[in-house]
This record gives sequence, structure tokens and C-alpha cells, in this order.
Amino acid sequence: MSCIEIKKENIGIGNLILINPDNLLKTIRTDLVSFNDDYKEIKLEENTNEQLHLALKEINAGSKIVPVSGYRTVDEQVKIYESSLKENGEEFTRKFVALPNASEHQTGLAIDLALNEGNVDFICPSFPYHGICQEFRRIAPQYGFIERYKDEKKAITKISKEEWHFRYVGYPHSRIIEDKGLCLEEYIDYLKQFIYPNRPLKYEQYSIFYIPYKDESIIELNKNFSISGNNVDGFILTIKEENNG
Repeated sequence: MSCIEIKKENIGIGNLILINPDNLLKTIRTDLVSFNDDYKEIKLEENTNEQLHLALKEINAGSKIVPVSGYRTVDEQVKIYESSLKENGEEFTRKFVALPNASEHQTGLAIDLALNEGNVDFICPSFPYHGICQEFRRIAPQYGFIERYKDEKKAITKISKEEWHFRYVGYPHSRIIEDKGLCLEEYIDYLKQFIYPNRPLKYEQYSIFYIPYKDESIIELNKNFSISGNNVDGFILTIKEENNG
């Protein structure tokens, strides 16, 4: 039997936290690792990095895809935002650069990738919808990643299309988001109808629940589970059922 502590201070912790101008970063990640020895300066949350490498390995990406930007401190995000304002202007910066503490890069769960074809643009790297990049895009949800900022969702995300920006949310959430054509903002709202403990969202061997935060409490479970705050108003509990077949 395991105990889950429902605490307000944990709403901003987990793979499913929503980070945007309306839901600013609440916690700083410390479990970071380097992408690899060649890109030591690019860091990610440990499991995010592991799953990313597994995905790249599946498509034999080798050096054809390179990391551009992973974890950023708030100071780094401030510098990037201010530099873009000076170099690219306000309209461009609002479209492609998140405000400090509204950037997913500060979570350690986001990675910008580029097709390795010479000079790589740091703000808008090339990651086309064909070839090896599209192969990665196709298999990314199996490893917990979503293409975070799509053109048809920019009215909701407030960020223009960024085909190079991938966000780790974990499986099966990545697969559900992709299958239903949702952005993360929509998915967080969608889950609110599946309130614990009586109405789960069922997907494969998973049961997914929303736990609205009301006050501190403890939930006891004897199953394989993970829990994440949504950085808005509650928690998302994911239970993996035993496969007895």
C-alpha cells in the first residue's frame, strides 16, 4: 500500500504541469542531466532525457537530429526574451518566445530539436514535416512527447506554431492528446470530467483521474500509479492495471 499526499504546494510538480502566461512556473526542477557528452550544456529532467534518447534510437537518428535548447533558468529566459526583443522586435518575440516563468523550458520537460544541416537558428530551428524529423514526430507520442505548439491551436496556447518544440507529458497522456487532437490546455480541461474515484478515463490498461484540490488529504493505493499536479487547480492520477493475461 502506497500513500499519496495531496498538498497545494505540489500542484506545480509533475510531468503534466501546464505552463503558460496564465499558469506560471511554481517550482524549480533539480533532477537534471546533460543530453549527452557532446551537448553537456543542454539539460533535461532525467526520465525525459532517457525517453528522448530511446525515441531517437528507434528511428536511427544518429547525428541527423540535434538538440538546440532544453532546460533554462529564469535568468536565461529573461536574456533570451530581451535579446529577441532587440533583434527581432516585439511582434516576433511574442509569437515565438515565452515570457520568463511562462516558458516550458524552465521545467526541464521541453526540448527544441533541429535537423542537422549546418547553421541552426536558436529561436526557430528547422524541423520539417518530412524525412527523419517526421519519423521522430510520428513515434514521439509512444515515448511520452507531444508537439506542443501547433498552428491550429495558437489561439489557445498564445504561441505560434513551433514544429521544433516537443514537450514530455508521459505515456499514455501523449497518445491520448495526439489521438484526440488536443493541445495541453485542452487536455487539462478535458480531464476534469474524470473525477476520482468514481469516473476514470480508460485507455489501454490505464485509468486516469482528476483530483481537484480542496484541502490536504491522503489517498492510499495498492496499484502501480503516478501522480502529477496540473499547475492549475488539482492533480492527475494515472493508474496502470496489472496485465494478468
